[in-house]
Amino acid sequence: MRAPIDTGDTAWMLVSTAFVLMMTIPGLALFYGGMVRKKNVLATLIQSFMICCIASLVWMVAGYSLAFSTGSPWIGDLSRVMLHGVADNFRAGVDSAFTLGAGTPAAVTMTIPESVFMMFQMTFAVITPALITGGYADRMKFSAMCLFSVAWLLLVYAPVAHWVWSPTGWVAGLGAVDFAGGTVVHINSGVAGLVCAIILGRRKGLGHEDFSPFNLTYAIIGASLLWVGWFGFNAGSALGANGRAGMAMLTTQVAAAAGGVAWMVVEWARTGKPTALGIISGAVAGLVAITPAAGFVLPGSAVVIGLIAGAGCFWSATWLKHRFGYDDSLDAFGVHGTGGIIGAILTGAFAYGPLSATASNPEGTVASAHQVIAQTEAVGVTIVWCVIMTTVILKVLDLVMGLRVSPDEEREGLDMVLHGERIN
Repeated sequence: MRAPIDTGDTAWMLVSTAFVLMMTIPGLALFYGGMVRKKNVLATLIQSFMICCIASLVWMVAGYSLAFSTGSPWIGDLSRVMLHGVADNFRAGVDSAFTLGAGTPAAVTMTIPESVFMMFQMTFAVITPALITGGYADRMKFSAMCLFSVAWLLLVYAPVAHWVWSPTGWVAGLGAVDFAGGTVVHINSGVAGLVCAIILGRRKGLGHEDFSPFNLTYAIIGASLLWVGWFGFNAGSALGANGRAGMAMLTTQVAAAAGGVAWMVVEWARTGKPTALGIISGAVAGLVAITPAAGFVLPGSAVVIGLIAGAGCFWSATWLKHRFGYDDSLDAFGVHGTGGIIGAILTGAFAYGPLSATASNPEGTVASAHQVIAQTEAVGVTIVWCVIMTTVILKVLDLVMGLRVSPDEEREGLDMVLHGERIN
């Protein structure tokens, strides 16, 4: 007999899915759009919007199947291409729960329809390549961005998602955990943004011209939408309306607050003034770092993670970037890569077993040196795979069509050059 769905869990997951989609459009679009110069605002906004369109279709056609069908420990199979079989659980107009990893010893019976699980995961696949745009803002061709997003989702995001989140994934088999995307989303996107920044090179005029943000009001609104949407991102990753979702929501809130405070204090002490851009960046850093840990740690630990992330990401986005000379335009690596690494490793240092305990694993995931090592291994393999594959994708695209607009086009601004529109 097929298991009935839990209507409460399903309702929460529908809401969470909408929250996560809001993180990209309009949240991330406004956050990034407010940080670029006036001549590139529309081009930056439409990158997030177009990636939402592209990633949704790529996820439906093949991405979901590669990430979450059983397949092998390395990659899923093609059994869910074009969402084949997603409606198989319908009987007399009523859907029933599905089993993730069916037919394997690690199978998990879900309490929500597969359509809802698939759609929730789609919103993660949407925001991850959109985050990468912060690394190459102001200089990549729109056509190259579109093709890069398709290839990156299939060759980088889907495999890593399978390794970490599929019941049969080999990274999960190492004992590493990632509650809501520290490795899959943030390290992946942050490292890819860094690779893009290095391969495309620095923006013209950087260090000599005024690169002040056009409208920090947009960025503050965007960061606020990201913060609210993050409750769907993290609490939704409990995949049900339950106590673990509640704890994940609480740890998310206090980590974000701690990140904002930490960045503010460090920046204030160093420069004499706490900036609006710094405070919102710190809050996002706290959100990033708590993502892998949200359902595994207690609130006190979440505050510590947020404080470390706020200070650590400030260092990465300022000293580290200037020390090595790469132009990570909107700090995709500085915030998401660095914050994801901090959060993923600290998950192993602060995990509280009862939050993740199950009948098959009564102790749950417990903080230990062994767990820290497993988390570090997951971080390492994610970085290596992302660097190699992102580099290959970019080099191929550069040979075929070129990645970057011309110097004259860059000076004119991407709004007019790429889209024939401008903000008056």
